[in-house]
Amino acid sequence: MLKNILIIDDEEKLRGLLARIVKSEGFEVLEAGDLKSGFKKLEQNEIDVVLCDVKLPDGNGVDFLEKIKSHFPLVEVILLTAFGKISDGVQAMKNGAFDYIVKGDDNDKIIPLLYKALEKSELQKKVQKLEKRISDKYSFDSIIGKSKALEQVIDLAKKVAKTDSTVLLTGETGTGKEVFAQAIHENSNRVGKSFVALNCSTFSKEILESELFGHKQGAFTGALKDKKGFIEEANGGTLFLDEIGEMPINLQAKLLRVLETNEYIPVGDTTPKKSNFRLIAATNRDLKTESDNHTFRSDLYFRLNIFEIKIPSLRERPKDISPLTTYFVKQFSDKTNKKQLQITADFLQKLETYHWPGNVRELKNVIERSVILANAEILTEDVLPYEIQHQQNNMNKTLSAFSMQSIEKLHIQKVLNYTKGNKAEAARLLEIGIATLYRKLDECHIQ
Repeated sequence: MLKNILIIDDEEKLRGLLARIVKSEGFEVLEAGDLKSGFKKLEQNEIDVVLCDVKLPDGNGVDFLEKIKSHFPLVEVILLTAFGKISDGVQAMKNGAFDYIVKGDDNDKIIPLLYKALEKSELQKKVQKLEKRISDKYSFDSIIGKSKALEQVIDLAKKVAKTDSTVLLTGETGTGKEVFAQAIHENSNRVGKSFVALNCSTFSKEILESELFGHKQGAFTGALKDKKGFIEEANGGTLFLDEIGEMPINLQAKLLRVLETNEYIPVGDTTPKKSNFRLIAATNRDLKTESDNHTFRSDLYFRLNIFEIKIPSLRERPKDISPLTTYFVKQFSDKTNKKQLQITADFLQKLETYHWPGNVRELKNVIERSVILANAEILTEDVLPYEIQHQQNNMNKTLSAFSMQSIEKLHIQKVLNYTKGNKAEAARLLEIGIATLYRKLDECHIQ
């Protein structure tokens, strides 16, 4: 792609000479005799580098540089002067000049400098494109689905994103809590800063403490050098703690202190450090019940629960299965270099009637498998996993009053009524796991 160089100089002969030198390198050159016409050229054309004289009829190039950078931050500016003044040079660099050179003395430097300035400009454009791609990927618009349940959650997330409040994302595994955390970060005042994610269920207590707070050399066997923790890495940005319900009690106390004071002490150190970060936490557990049962610190729960957002399960938003399926089919068709596959009605119908215990993550995996197995240009139900192909549809089946399933359904409904719909408390009273309760709710078709 041809690079555009703008030369601003009121000395016509010198400007023409400079233009010929730059053109001989294969660049497109635009010329201006003053700052006003130079700025107009910048507005009308995509300029990469500006070569600008310091003393011009309608102003000073050093001051003009500030205006260029405020309106066109990716444009690099090389200032030219007939009389080199150290004070001007210092101010030019402060204002964002790529370099400041003296006419005549430094003529042989112009072309090499021009190439270096173009290299920097090109790099900045690539970084900007990458940042935009990341921002688009994690924007709220990228969250697929138009169901009312999802739209309500997105609306809540948009409102809290602009604040610095701690957010607690709750919901089943695979509902997309990290996607929401990223979107909140990208729409916050901390966008452009670090987004650091740590899954608390991945590590043992000792390793999790080191990952979170960092450690000093020699703090424990294997600590061969100082290590930054995730809290330090997140300074200025956002720390996302996934599966926070898995965090050991003693670490919960340390995290609470950090949230209250912004201070922490690395493992093996005695000197407190500061970190200013926004916390977003996520869990598939009922932390309220766990705090009541003293298996999760109640003071930390109340500190986390400033703003809770419950991400709906996929079975709570069946209208979103179709657009999600279309998106994943395209994604995996592109990934496997297959032509866009047609989704048949029977394929989609099986997906829409399945209960999706693994939520969006499970749907994504099923679509990837189906795309790989598809032999023709269409997706039919025979490429779906066995349990989805042969799912039992008991929606309209009348249960016998004497059947175990009928008795079980009635008992679960009674317990849910007693707990006023609190599923975690119902699971505790029934003496079954929360995942088992959800499975039985699906089997018995209890909303």
